[in-house]
Amino acid sequence: MAIDVQGIGKSFGSTRAVDDLSFHVPDGVVTGFLGPNGAGKSTAMRLMLGLDRGEGATLYNGKTLKAYPHASQVVGTHLDARPFLPGRSARDHLRMLATDAKLPGSRIDEVLDIVGLAEVAKKRPKGFSLGMAQRLGLAGAILADPDALMLDEPANGLDPQSIQWLRQFLKHYASQGKAVLVSSHLLSEMQLMADHIVVIAAGKLVADGTVDELTSLRGDVLVRCDDADRLAGLLGEVPVRREGIDGVAINGLTTDAVGRIAFDNGIAVYELTKRTASLEDTFFELTGEGQQFAFKSVDSAEGGAS
Repeated sequence: MAIDVQGIGKSFGSTRAVDDLSFHVPDGVVTGFLGPNGAGKSTAMRLMLGLDRGEGATLYNGKTLKAYPHASQVVGTHLDARPFLPGRSARDHLRMLATDAKLPGSRIDEVLDIVGLAEVAKKRPKGFSLGMAQRLGLAGAILADPDALMLDEPANGLDPQSIQWLRQFLKHYASQGKAVLVSSHLLSEMQLMADHIVVIAAGKLVADGTVDELTSLRGDVLVRCDDADRLAGLLGEVPVRREGIDGVAINGLTTDAVGRIAFDNGIAVYELTKRTASLEDTFFELTGEGQQFAFKSVDSAEGGAS
């Protein structure tokens, strides 16, 4: 179940919340949806689901969500930390969703067990912690075993063990050929969870690619050798900077290229390492004030949404 977002947009008065936003959510991997506060992530997700009126379209395997008889079997959603009536028990909340989706009652118990809420199924969510409420929201999202998941900040309020469980669960869910789109402010966790990243700022796309693609663009090569000054001089106009007594940080060359230059010129190399930026470093560079950078992966440029 691939998702194609095609030129969605929405304004609130004179404020452009989402601006001609297009990207592709592939199946089989977790896609992280990142952006600073106010970037338009939540509005974009609501537009994708048809919950807000706006411009553009979102296609699920080539069709709009309205074209499917049971939307809950196409995409499961969790956009609100407490999407339920506080006086209704957890099981009753899921029973209401199951009835709407024409699902058997056995599926309710199965899902409650999956998310670790079986023991509190008869309790009212108004007494739940934020972490428990997040688990109930996820239970509702996966109830109909949909072909795609769309989750807005599902890790909020979870303890470290629960976040690890969520990461493993979502990666497994995606591995079944399903599309998973997750927004989060936990950048270090997203680097572990997601394979593909979409970054927006001020409602516009600023990056779309794999985690490795985005972080490697901001990496360098560190070489420690017996004559750092001479090696730096051999690199011509390639950007370099000295690090320590015997180190040189080099941008724009591979480790193979640097190693070959050192070898051909008789320079003994003690260390040769490719360094990549963290997703957090990359995110701040992409979304920082005044950034005009835009990146698309090769796949996006050739055939996907851009």
